[in-house]
Amino acid sequence: MQKPISITAVSSISSLGKSLDTVWRSYLLNKTFISEKAFQDKNVMVASIPEDVKKEIEVLKQSDNKYKSLDDTVLFAIYTSRNAIKQSGWNANDNFGINIGSSRGATALFENYHKSFLKNNKAKTLSSPTTTLGNIASWVAHDLQTQGPEISHSITCSTALHAMLNGIAWINSGMCNKFLVGGSEAPLTPFTIAQMQALKIYAKQPKEFPCQALNLDKTENTMVLGEGASMVCLEAGENEKSLAIVKGYGYATEILQHNISISSDAQCFQRSMKMALGETSPEEIDVVVMHAPGTIKGDLSEYKAIKAVFKENTPAVTTNKWKIGHTFGASGTLSLEMAILMLQHQKFIGIPYLESLKLPKTISNILVNAVGFGGNAVSILLSKK
Repeated sequence: MQKPISITAVSSISSLGKSLDTVWRSYLLNKTFISEKAFQDKNVMVASIPEDVKKEIEVLKQSDNKYKSLDDTVLFAIYTSRNAIKQSGWNANDNFGINIGSSRGATALFENYHKSFLKNNKAKTLSSPTTTLGNIASWVAHDLQTQGPEISHSITCSTALHAMLNGIAWINSGMCNKFLVGGSEAPLTPFTIAQMQALKIYAKQPKEFPCQALNLDKTENTMVLGEGASMVCLEAGENEKSLAIVKGYGYATEILQHNISISSDAQCFQRSMKMALGETSPEEIDVVVMHAPGTIKGDLSEYKAIKAVFKENTPAVTTNKWKIGHTFGASGTLSLEMAILMLQHQKFIGIPYLESLKLPKTISNILVNAVGFGGNAVSILLSKK
């Protein structure tokens, strides 16, 4: 780290709700927010945003004639970005930077436009601009009326934490002193779910806890898709608004042995975590919020990486995917939100079906992990302000 960077706001929507208070209350409940939903005459386990939030997204969509043609990924991003900026006290004249990513982008809109094209052999007028990935950050910048830099990208499931790396880099360079970063994902569409099922990694059975993330004894893959978005406000230095301090960051990419997998001991995670630790002793880390998507190999390889890095000083580990599913490109900042809430409330959020999990003695430093297809890992080290 070249200089201290504060997180001064975090805003999200997910199956847990829309406000920090609601999200925290949801985390305190020992239940999942995954449920069954019909997709093409079949019931599938998913984590949807609540009905009251869906109504607010619809109000946003109808509030501006230009917004009526936007995909949910963009609307989710606008909604959460507005709330984050309000929470942080920023205004458009600050000309803050924006970096919002997504793994899949405008999935529902793209599927609908493509279906129309196959039927009519003709593309609809707005099919191109509304389905481009850059559409997300650019519309957020338009909505917030800021003139700072705006960036969109996709680095699969580590997208949101890569956005955070970019924000940190811009601030450290002196080119910006404030950056809005995060991810948005609306992947609950027939084709997206079918893709995950084709990979044989999707949960098959409705259970009390359909996604068995971090259960290292499971005998089948249990990943479940969730929708949501999460935005984080970064500011140079420390101030009274700080929710947490970014103490370190790390990143790594490893050579792929398979299109979707990382090495059996997640070499990319080992390197990203070591880089994030820097001069911080492994003994000082109280919790690791794991990526842990609920797949057999994914969960186990990341846990092996943690054991390799921390050895006898292995901290408490947890994840939120058993509760909210895997939100692809938004998952990293949703995990950051969980970490920030644990730091604020000084309470560890464990996993009810893994009651033997180690509990932290204190919660002062939390490492947050994310990785995606392509073996691109990111680790962010947060500390109490």
